[in-house]
Amino acid sequence: MTQPQPFQEIAENLSFLDDWEDRYRYIIELGQGLPKLEDSERNDANKVNGCVSQVWLVSEPRGGDTAPALRIRGESDAMIVQGLVAILLALYSDRPAAEIAETDAIAIFDELGLREHLTAQRSNGLVAMVNRIRGEAKALAA
Repeated sequence: MTQPQPFQEIAENLSFLDDWEDRYRYIIELGQGLPKLEDSERNDANKVNGCVSQVWLVSEPRGGDTAPALRIRGESDAMIVQGLVAILLALYSDRPAAEIAETDAIAIFDELGLREHLTAQRSNGLVAMVNRIRGEAKALAA
């Protein structure tokens, strides 16, 4: 399955960065580019459980009954995690729910070498974000 263009660009940019400090800076820059959520959206219903830092994901169903899609927006109070949110949104947002449900971001992050330099807590938070997004997509696609 072909990945969305915004995600492909991120993956390509990461492939040019050999130094992990440069990769971290790039990930932080991606996060800084995300629009902020409304204060009212930073609530318990949108909060991702299992993350040490604060993470909120807002999923908005789009499209018709035949191929519903999800627009996903998100925010974190931690710079690196905000960057990880940006990468997940590039991978998942505005795609058909069935495709989102089938896309294993953890495997993709592992292929890119993105998880090997994350702390265990950040890695667990990433898994929690992916599980949340894919769970909502599966529910919408059903």
